Amino acid sequence: MAGRAFRPANDPRLGIAMICLGMVVITINDSIVKALSDRYPLHEIVFVRAIVALLFSLAVLRFEGGLRALRTGRPAAHIARGLCMVLANLAFFGALASAPLADVTALFFVAPLLITLLSIPFLGEKVGIRRFSAVLVGFLGVLVMLRPGTGELEHAPDRWTLLLPMAAALAYATMQILTRKLRASAPASAMAAYIQVMFITVSLGFFVVAGDGRFAEGMENRTWLFLFRAWVWPTPEHWLLFVLLGGLSGFIAYSLTQAYRLADAATLAPFEYVALPSAILLGWLVFDHLPDHWVLLGCTLIAGSGIYVYWREKQLAAGGGRRRPGAAPGRPDAPSAPGTG
Repeated sequence: MAGRAFRPANDPRLGIAMICLGMVVITINDSIVKALSDRYPLHEIVFVRAIVALLFSLAVLRFEGGLRALRTGRPAAHIARGLCMVLANLAFFGALASAPLADVTALFFVAPLLITLLSIPFLGEKVGIRRFSAVLVGFLGVLVMLRPGTGELEHAPDRWTLLLPMAAALAYATMQILTRKLRASAPASAMAAYIQVMFITVSLGFFVVAGDGRFAEGMENRTWLFLFRAWVWPTPEHWLLFVLLGGLSGFIAYSLTQAYRLADAATLAPFEYVALPSAILLGWLVFDHLPDHWVLLGCTLIAGSGIYVYWREKQLAAGGGRRRPGAAPGRPDAPSAPGTG
């Protein structure tokens, strides 16, 4: 029934495993989208992908309460969450059409930092000085990768394109904060299904307004062409990629939603950086773009900060810290005072 409470267990280790797996699958998904960006419009790719992903989510939903679990007493919040995810995807993939996979992924990774910061005022989660310092080290790693102001990036896109993954990061961070607030209102599969419905709705709106390609006439910018190119019937070999994208999208939506229902945002956020080395590897293997030593140094800093945060989380769990008023909901291992984590 509407408003039914789903009480997910708090399991940081499983949440971390889900987020890491989801991040690797995301980079595979991104690589396929980038490979298709020269031929098909983004809203067509999103539409086909969302149809398949919705079927995937509904199949999983059978084991998490059935169709009745789709009923919710907070439809506005679920719609807002879905719109945030749609905006994040449109901005990220739009940038991906014009820039290397590793570069766009690195810029997008202000998102985990934003999630950690937003979790403090909006979720009441406590982030101690040690974990907060580790997140700052991760942010330093992002700066090392981007080398702002040097103009040394070999495939540097224009400034507007560079803003797109940052806008995507803000939308994504907001979506994950909403996920945490809605964690008891629906199972992960239902929340993933809501997102796919929103993708289908928005992509159909794009088709009605711009599906004939009239807004792409005379355009040379690869990002805008990707957004407004006319729909084209996929070739037989590309249908397999479209179906694969749908399956990957369904799994991604489920794994990320489940992760943020199992553990607090501040713990999970640094582990989203697993996507960085994955993006570098796939960018090299698929698109022949190999980052330089500065990018590799940045990845080392980012990975180190994530490993430290996990180690600190284990320390807090082993210490059996008592919950206090205002601590993260359902976190028996929360530190007993601000600044201890």
